[in-house]
Amino acid sequence: MKFTIDRAALLRSLNHVQSAVEKRNTIPILSNVLMKAEDGVLSLSTTDMDMEINESVAAQVKETGATTAPAGTLFDIVKKLPDDSEVEIILDDSGNQMNVKSGRSNFKLSCLPVADFPELNQGEMPTSFTVPANDLRALIDRTKFAMSTEETRYYLNGIYIHAAENEGVKVLRAVATDGHRLARFEMPLPSGAENMLGVILPRKAVAELRKLVEEAGDVIQIGLSESKIRFNFDHIVLTSKLIDGTFPDYQRVIPQGNDKIIEVNPKSFSSAIDRVSTISDGKSRALKITLEGKTMTLSANSPESGSATEDLEINGNDNMEIGFNARYLMDITSQIEGDGCRLTLADSASPTIIEDTGDASSLYVLMPLRV
Repeated sequence: MKFTIDRAALLRSLNHVQSAVEKRNTIPILSNVLMKAEDGVLSLSTTDMDMEINESVAAQVKETGATTAPAGTLFDIVKKLPDDSEVEIILDDSGNQMNVKSGRSNFKLSCLPVADFPELNQGEMPTSFTVPANDLRALIDRTKFAMSTEETRYYLNGIYIHAAENEGVKVLRAVATDGHRLARFEMPLPSGAENMLGVILPRKAVAELRKLVEEAGDVIQIGLSESKIRFNFDHIVLTSKLIDGTFPDYQRVIPQGNDKIIEVNPKSFSSAIDRVSTISDGKSRALKITLEGKTMTLSANSPESGSATEDLEINGNDNMEIGFNARYLMDITSQIEGDGCRLTLADSASPTIIEDTGDASSLYVLMPLRV
């Protein structure tokens, strides 16, 4: 194997794929990147056995071939090479060592056999459809903050994606919850997704996918099987195992009888929460909301720090008190991009629905705190 490649192009691709490398893995081959050079293309792949990232990049291939090399070390080398330089990579005849040359720099890296590299990106994907890149970014952003991090409730450690129906309209729905809050996002159901099974996309795959699609083109191709999901776009393929578990019946968590409705400017609300919660107890982050007609009062108390209050003008006509975790509340309000935030409440012990008045695609549920 022998090829030359632009340093910036190689660095960008290595930066993308190295995210799938399991840093603490005891299996040496999983620390390596699989490199295949042929027909003017260099293909890079990494995996941690649960997720695989593959990216193709143009290269001047002089001799076709394949090997695996330490991903982290190769990335660090290329990162430290001069800008606008070219990198030449040559695999020696034994296949056990790879030369990385650029200018007067020369590095020799130990390689492991290609045959030992486990490839996840194999097998048929019976369900296939495309989604606009903007919609996929919104789907992740509007729900990922509500994913659980508790390992004991592994089935909540991701985003549940499935075909559903809302008032007679077929939608692709994403839901995440950690038991304290719930986030739901909907978009028009793509053609080909009508019979898709509900799948749980793991949190690590969610994080890596969001980074990769930041500058993605117009459309993302999605393939699904019973155990895996594949995202294909811009010469990048991310394949992930799905969480093997049953997502709870989230519909039961969404209250139906809440009758107190208030509306507030989301930016003013979020800023006020941020200011007042500076005083709140660091562990519970408790914030009290007091409603009195057209006024909402936010307050927080801490034995160590003191107290804080701030008043906001609202549209509403109810009187009640309710407490929330300030950080959870801010996570939700920061997702509301319109001019209106609607809170639908029942009482101080019941979950509250929070929505963007100008965007029906998202819905949030937040459990109260005792304050």
